[in-house]
Amino acid sequence: MKHTISVLLQNKPGVLSRVTGLFSGRGFNIDSLSVAETLEKDVSCLTLVTHGDEAIIEQITKQIHKLIDVIKVTDMVEHDHVEREMVLIRVKAESGSRAEVLRVIDIFRGKVVDVSPKSYVVEVTGSKTKVQAIIDILRPVGVQEIVRSGIIAITRGKKS
Repeated sequence: MKHTISVLLQNKPGVLSRVTGLFSGRGFNIDSLSVAETLEKDVSCLTLVTHGDEAIIEQITKQIHKLIDVIKVTDMVEHDHVEREMVLIRVKAESGSRAEVLRVIDIFRGKVVDVSPKSYVVEVTGSKTKVQAIIDILRPVGVQEIVRSGIIAITRGKKS
């Protein structure tokens, strides 16, 4: 089962490496990883997606929590939460397909962030399913490159 795990940690050199090293050292895969500062400059929020049964995820979260400089570990599956991902897509935009590409972008509430004579760079934010859907729809037109942010997540309601 897929699990999104949120980790609050001290924003210090080597902390991220210790968390990811824990995964590789135990043979666990990280499907996506995103990390950035929080409102407090000395604290970062790391969001990662991994797969495993309940016992494996419990083992992972306990091991992460034992690491120095880790403040809090949350398995988002246990909480009502919002997940989002961003993708940048470079897609062919030749004269015959430009209108169709723009229509698809509009349907997905995306935006064109760069234009060249032969391509658009499109930004779309949403669920993993939405991001994959626009990639799949634009692929026949000519997706040239994609860059995905990885999942980020936050609990709903009051700060936990």
